[in-house]
Amino acid sequence: MSDLENGMITIIKVFHKYSGHKCKLKKAELKELINNEMSQFIKKIQDSDTLDELFADLDQNGDLEIDFKEFIALIAMVTSACQELFTP
Repeated sequence: MSDLENGMITIIKVFHKYSGHKCKLKKAELKELINNEMSQFIKKIQDSDTLDELFADLDQNGDLEIDFKEFIALIAMVTSACQELFTP
């Protein structure tokens, strides 16, 4: 597999690691995922206001959980913002 395909598989596996069999992230699970898996690109979430705002922005369907499509929006935003760090 290509590097990109391996990266895509990693994203899927990390999502399922934190969401479990229900395939949706609750607020606490999203916080744990960000703090454990994205701490080099996103400042660790420590206060509940920051988490509440991020969660509300991601939860497009208003079901109080983050599904995979909503999670991918976060990955896309962070990747886009961090792209500059890797531009020669």
